[in-house]
Amino acid sequence: MSPNESLDNVKALTFDTGGTILDWHTGFRTALADMGAKYGVERDWGALANEVRRRSLGAMLNLGENEPPAYNFDDSHRRAVDGVLNENGLEAVTEDERRAIWWDRTHSFQCWPDFPDTLPRLRSKFICASFTILSFRIIIDTAKRNGISWDAVISCEAIGKYKILPEAYQTAARFLQLDVSDCMMVACHNFDLDAAKAVGFKTAFVRRPDEWGAEGPPDPEPNPIHDIVVDTFPELAERLGVEG
Repeated sequence: MSPNESLDNVKALTFDTGGTILDWHTGFRTALADMGAKYGVERDWGALANEVRRRSLGAMLNLGENEPPAYNFDDSHRRAVDGVLNENGLEAVTEDERRAIWWDRTHSFQCWPDFPDTLPRLRSKFICASFTILSFRIIIDTAKRNGISWDAVISCEAIGKYKILPEAYQTAARFLQLDVSDCMMVACHNFDLDAAKAVGFKTAFVRRPDEWGAEGPPDPEPNPIHDIVVDTFPELAERLGVEG
């Protein structure tokens, strides 16, 4: 059986959204740099953008494993931004200015440029869902901002079990009324794809070399178990036999 034949049953593509679709690094870096300029503080804003990401992401993975989640990713962003500001000479930043970073900026993150024009092509053949640990509002607002349309938004906020818990992936497939083997997880992160693969998803690794800015991704090399490895979303569409 050829690799393409093994993917013939795929009916839905579920997309990691923070990092794979949305450029969080540029969003945070420029927002922090603007605040630093306003208050006369100079730091390595790219490094601090990545620190916001590490802290906020770390607080979300496996959330709900032992008890129901008491917060969502917006809350996690708020705490991470507060901590980074307070530790880097920006304690005087007001609550409204802080909200402009952890809410306004995150809800207006830009998509990577190869995605918006490719999504309609993928939707012509597959159900395309944002499957994310981000909040519903972040996905709603960034979709409007970038002019993209998802067939479905599945936030772990509704599941009550966050990636990389197996229940998150199993429930996402159940919400789509599909078997896990009918779903393909699309992401630039091995940890997400490996967890999806473990419960029966097909997996596609899409490289995003600029996700972490100049620092580079912490885990850039795709696990060889993934069904598809590509550099761009147009390449993904081609590998999946999408016309256009």
